[in-house]
Amino acid sequence: MQHIELTVKGLSYSQGKSGAYALILAETGEGGRKLPVVIGGAEAQSIAVAMEKSVAPPRPLTHDTWKNMLNELGVALDKIVIHRLVNGVFYASLYTVDAAGTPHVFDSRPSDAVALAVRFECPIFATPEIMEHAGITDKEESRADADSMEEDHDIDHPEVAQEESREELELLLSEAVENEDYELAARLRDKLSKL
Repeated sequence: MQHIELTVKGLSYSQGKSGAYALILAETGEGGRKLPVVIGGAEAQSIAVAMEKSVAPPRPLTHDTWKNMLNELGVALDKIVIHRLVNGVFYASLYTVDAAGTPHVFDSRPSDAVALAVRFECPIFATPEIMEHAGITDKEESRADADSMEEDHDIDHPEVAQEESREELELLLSEAVENEDYELAARLRDKLSKL
């Protein structure tokens, strides 16, 4: 079966669901569809920290620990595949090869799979059926953005004022990482990327 390769397009905070984020995976090549996956705050933070190479947490996050263990055991992560959607819940698989060259497949939540894929720099795939049923085009995304514009507010955190300068935001980001407040760090990173 031919899978469709995806890249991590970004993360956005969901104003509608408290503590939830949307992981946006974009189809590579000419397809142009995006696959939005709702994930939890901890997983969003883990993905954001792995993508932001300049921000290193003072202690390893769970997915960093998993990567370190797999590396030490000689296990390579070849790819991840998002292959199933049931009642709005996505399912993924991790495709690994152990030190002896034996392939293994493990069930995973897409958020955990992507957090590991970003760290291992391995490809992310979805089945054609997933993209057909859950993928959205730019036109559909624009319509959804317009519909949610009234509810969409900037960072809703007492430590982040709307008028903060880039330098102040970068300082707050460093402090948030130092204090291991990764939810705030993810929001600050999103705010900085908008500037």
